Amino acid sequence: MNDLTFNDGRTMPRLGLGTWKLPDSQAPVAVRRALDLGYRLIDTAAIYGNERGVGEGVHGSAAFVTTKLWNDRQGDPAAALGESLALLGLDAVDLYLIHWPAPGQGEYVEAWKALVDLREAGKTRSIGVSNFLPEHLDAIIEATGVTPALNQIELHPYHQRREERAYHEAHGIVTQSWSPLGQGGALLRESTIVRVAEKHARSAAQVVIAWHLAHGLSVIPKAADPDHLSDNYAALDLTLDDEDVAAIDALDRDERIGPDPREM
Repeated sequence: MNDLTFNDGRTMPRLGLGTWKLPDSQAPVAVRRALDLGYRLIDTAAIYGNERGVGEGVHGSAAFVTTKLWNDRQGDPAAALGESLALLGLDAVDLYLIHWPAPGQGEYVEAWKALVDLREAGKTRSIGVSNFLPEHLDAIIEATGVTPALNQIELHPYHQRREERAYHEAHGIVTQSWSPLGQGGALLRESTIVRVAEKHARSAAQVVIAWHLAHGLSVIPKAADPDHLSDNYAALDLTLDDEDVAAIDALDRDERIGPDPREM
């Protein structure tokens, strides 16, 4: 019930730990705390600069590890993944993503072809993308016949990405939410969120995470503090009713935090 199945038949935990802005020196402790609590999905990226620390944290565990190909390495994904694996201390990752389409470079289609080869070579068990729009997904699917297992996109109640989610559902792509709690705490102070939290005697963060899960999304909130890690994980046993979900659905403002994927 807490796993999602990819279009390649593999499974992934629905709730994971995001590690963006988590310093390499702090990553081992934060990751081990998360794993001790029951997390199994750990998300990192080459550009985060913490793959070595994440690798130390997951060492000897059964963690599902995701890392990502940065824009300046789209011309040589095999070498880039090799470097990531060396830092992580792994022979293969569970999921390797192209971090941004970076369409101005004109390399993401060839990079996707290389990821298909890396999956065939056993260096990554599944492959996907991050921040791709339907136009970018169309291009890589048409070029290779291979559909990404997952697309990790900015998604939170203020930016709900309904068009992209519908495309993913139609193509059997898992949608994974980054910055699922928004930014700066404004979303967690939103009156609708607070009201639902009070109704269930839960935290605002748990309500927002439970909203993602209610929509069948994978979600990777960032946390290092033990209390935040524990609080986020407890969202797995919170079930929102239809009224709660509809109220949060009504918060959509098309309010983006990160850059436009067409401009990266």
